Amino acid sequence: MSKFSPYKIKKGLLYLKHYGVGEFVHRLRERMEPEEVPYGPWFEAKKPDEAALLAMRNSPVIGGPLISVVVPVYRTPERFLRELIKSLLAQTYPTWELVLADATEMDAPPRAGERTPSETARAYAARDPRIRLVRLSNNAGISGNTNAAMAAATGHYLAFADHDDLLAPQALYRMAEAIVKEEADFLYSDEDKVDAEGTKHYQPHFKPDFNLDLLRSNNYITHLLVVKRSLAEAAGPFREEMNGAQDYDFIFRCAEKAERIVHIPEVLYHWRTHEASTADNPMSKQYAYEAGKRAIEEHLQRVGCPGEVELLPDFGFYRVHYPVQGQPLVSVIIPNKDAAEELAACLDALLANTYENIEVLVVENNSTTQEIFEYYRELADNPRIRLLRWKQGFNYSAINNYAARAARGEYLLFLNNDVRGTITKDWLSEMLGVCQRPEVGAVGAKLYYPDNTVQHAGIVIGIGGVAGAMFVGLPKWRSGYLHKANLMQDLSACTAACLLVKREAFRKVGGFEERLSIAFNDVDLCLRLREADYLVVYDPYAELYHDESKTRGPEDTPEKVRRFQSEIDYMRVRWKQILKNGDPMYNKNLSLQKWNYSLKP
Repeated sequence: MSKFSPYKIKKGLLYLKHYGVGEFVHRLRERMEPEEVPYGPWFEAKKPDEAALLAMRNSPVIGGPLISVVVPVYRTPERFLRELIKSLLAQTYPTWELVLADATEMDAPPRAGERTPSETARAYAARDPRIRLVRLSNNAGISGNTNAAMAAATGHYLAFADHDDLLAPQALYRMAEAIVKEEADFLYSDEDKVDAEGTKHYQPHFKPDFNLDLLRSNNYITHLLVVKRSLAEAAGPFREEMNGAQDYDFIFRCAEKAERIVHIPEVLYHWRTHEASTADNPMSKQYAYEAGKRAIEEHLQRVGCPGEVELLPDFGFYRVHYPVQGQPLVSVIIPNKDAAEELAACLDALLANTYENIEVLVVENNSTTQEIFEYYRELADNPRIRLLRWKQGFNYSAINNYAARAARGEYLLFLNNDVRGTITKDWLSEMLGVCQRPEVGAVGAKLYYPDNTVQHAGIVIGIGGVAGAMFVGLPKWRSGYLHKANLMQDLSACTAACLLVKREAFRKVGGFEERLSIAFNDVDLCLRLREADYLVVYDPYAELYHDESKTRGPEDTPEKVRRFQSEIDYMRVRWKQILKNGDPMYNKNLSLQKWNYSLKP
């Protein structure tokens, strides 16, 4: 396809109409930026070579189940179907069957010089009994046709593929390995896109381990999906009323009942793009996004979680609004030393937010300036503000634990004195609605520097050695890799510069670790919350400014160097497993030297 084909021009005009000129230009600029590590060569270098594939074939997965690959077929071009079948025949794992449910009309003439899908399938089935054709008398749509293929399958596990896509040769081997080793009943892998010719690989999707809030924001699981047959039967069949997002709806229903969800961080599926495919042109199936919205809404109803779902401008992406239940007291804890001007700006914005049932605990820590004590006297008249005094040396963890013991609220908001909530006034309500969910322990906000670049969009363990914030320096108008900067998702940690924590959860894990006086105490707290089976949610819809300098002073005294090194050592010992194995909310194929989801060189 030429660079400026009529198809691409038409597609561009549709996007221009949808986004408007400004947003369209922003997105176009992002798409045109060169990859830091080009994916095409990276993929070729990383994929298993012939020796590795041969080793898999000679090392069978003992006890591996029969995996039925179910594929609904409808008017599939012969070349695409042949290439799909060949990708199954090339599998290093032999215990599979391919079930093709062909709903192409009996009297539909084939394309010039081509076989019909059924003729193609029969030709391959005659040579390999693992390939089976189910001829459907009528087209029941994508859901009905998939159900027919599932009903004909005999495997204990079901894998799902589209009729024009490709599986990597090691795909089913990796799935079988994980099934045997981890007793998984729900598995998914990373994926990429491949052009119509099947030669150019691009736009890889490197996924985290199971991430409930990301799934409610976007069907990030998609392909390759493998589920245990008993789980699929318990979840129920694909539903016709969800056509266009039938897999999204099915994934939710399976995930709700799954006992062991496993993510394989390897590109095992290649999503083919061509003019009619959603992979290349999301606008080709706009009805699918409304169906996706309904899938999320019904999921929320089934699990008893109040929430309102909104379609985002980017196709296939959603926002769930979680309403505040009742009016629980939120205790806002702000350590402070001097900094009268910063504290005043912080409090002015805080008291102007739309959620009013708050108490503010300002923890005074050895201030010396006349200005701050004059400001404290002004604050004394406000019944919602209490002044606490911490007379010992600065220890961020100890100060916040001290204030938490004095707090009366059901929720604790840890807030730096240089954070200002002036972008929207409902940021605290936004965070509170999320934090009230029973499974959530803490909620972090999206923070910007005063120049409207990102200061914090969640934290990844291992970035920069121990942990680091994502998307630092990204312009506010950009959304980053697969819109990650702008999507609600579960992460391993968020900064305590603005962190809302359920008091009950904070007490359960013992508060902040006081051996971490300055660095990594928020990361450690979040990791302990996750260890206690709470979610830590990054909420990009709570947006605030953080006036922290982009360049902190160096650790330039022997005492500072010793302190910082001791805190690094603590983290490396306490969290050695996650540092060794990688952040489950990130992906091992991504860089730990960058904070923009670029590929690991």
